Amino acid sequence: MEQKPKGTRDILPSVVNKWQFMEETAKKLASLYNYDEIRTPTFENEALYNRSVGATSDIVTKEMYVFKDKANRTLALRPEGTAGVVRAYIENGLFNNAQPTKVFYIANNFRYENTQAGRYREFSQFGVECFGSAEPCVDAEQILLANQFLQNLGVKGFELQLNNIGCPTCRQKFNLALKQFALKNKDKLCADCNNRMLTNPLRMLDCKNPNCQKVFNDAPKLEEFLCDECKTHFASVLSLLDGFNIKYTLNNKLVRGLDYYTKTVFEFVAQLEGKDITICGGGRYDGLVNEIGGQKVPACGFGCGLDRIIYFIDESKIAPKDLVYIANTPDVSIDKAQYIANVLRSADIMVETNLTNRSLKAQMKYANSIGANKVVILGQKEIETGQFVVKNLRLGSECSVDAHNLIKYLKIDSQDIKKITKTYKD
Repeated sequence: MEQKPKGTRDILPSVVNKWQFMEETAKKLASLYNYDEIRTPTFENEALYNRSVGATSDIVTKEMYVFKDKANRTLALRPEGTAGVVRAYIENGLFNNAQPTKVFYIANNFRYENTQAGRYREFSQFGVECFGSAEPCVDAEQILLANQFLQNLGVKGFELQLNNIGCPTCRQKFNLALKQFALKNKDKLCADCNNRMLTNPLRMLDCKNPNCQKVFNDAPKLEEFLCDECKTHFASVLSLLDGFNIKYTLNNKLVRGLDYYTKTVFEFVAQLEGKDITICGGGRYDGLVNEIGGQKVPACGFGCGLDRIIYFIDESKIAPKDLVYIANTPDVSIDKAQYIANVLRSADIMVETNLTNRSLKAQMKYANSIGANKVVILGQKEIETGQFVVKNLRLGSECSVDAHNLIKYLKIDSQDIKKITKTYKD
């Protein structure tokens, strides 16, 4: 039997409600902050990611799914969301609109990496991007949005970490000092750090090797090389976060895994199976639009890993399925139940019927098993009198409901039903 590829997963009906909850929460919150949805292709030209993510980054050198099409074009599955959105911003002339341009997306990405809890080779992200403003209030607003997103999902125990990695000018001086430090300690560093020392020194700080982390405790500090503009920008971001009453930790080793970041970078970190994992991360990338071929446009964004966040959501916040089951007695045909079901569905009521010709007792058992909260008993007597017996499976009660009031009654919340008398008639 064929099985799913390594690093992928089937999202089954039993858990898809959690995904819907995350996605609906993301869309609603993005809308409140006036972000409009954007959808970009699942694959792009490989060159896009080489230019944006960084030719020496782990994503490009180790993790991208790259392939040739029938016309011998080199394409890559989307490893992250920002690059494609920036390309769309330039190609479609969105910079001609009133700025800033604010967009969000929920999309699947692909990276060839080791699989573990919350990490897959096909994974889903909720991300936002804002183009056209260099103001620190954008950085702070996006951090506030991400923080509120996690809170609305009921995620607890997460930590916000922040750093200022400066602009290309001040970072160039730091990279030189860091490279010199690394050369003196190259025998203590891992192979990856020795490679990064020559190609991208800043990325050495992102190394997860404990020995390397210990070495870099004594390395030059980036804040010592920051220009006045970068310092002022970051100080404003922190001041705004203080005003929002958002707690954070400054982490001078936080650089993110993508080369395009400038100034503010941030991560929301939580513990899963005893390990710290990043559940959301982002920052400012003021040079990326120009690097890909557009004008000099400041920008900022973040991405939240939904495959990881799903481990932390508070399931009590997910509204239970409001399903009505129509159970027909032996003297009533399934066709009549289907007719009533169609009327109820036209009124936006979720309905299931007896599709396998079960007995009434078996139907009641089945209604329980699929999570129905109300059952409408449809017998010949009910059809003749226009009075339906409605059983509330959550409350363990039943009520006689007039046919004219059936739709109104079925839309009443279960808790409010406690206040209603035994008979619900005109």
